[in-house]
Amino acid sequence: MAVKIRLRRIGSKGNPFYRVVVADSRYPRDGRFIEEIGTYNPMVEPSEFKIDKEKAQAWIANGAQPTDTVKTLLKKEGIL
Repeated sequence: MAVKIRLRRIGSKGNPFYRVVVADSRYPRDGRFIEEIGTYNPMVEPSEFKIDKEKAQAWIANGAQPTDTVKTLLKKEGIL
């Protein structure tokens, strides 16, 4: 099972809001997921990114691969 840390969109049209989730890479973007570990709101200035650092580090240690966008966000937070 290829596990990814990725964004799950829950915002309305023109107002994006995302949850950072751990999911199997075969599931749809907004479909089933294993665990929710944070949120990301790009609409406020500056953008708001909240994540449970311990859970993120644990999933990465267990082999979960963050997507490019999540990897950039994690680097900004100092997790990667």
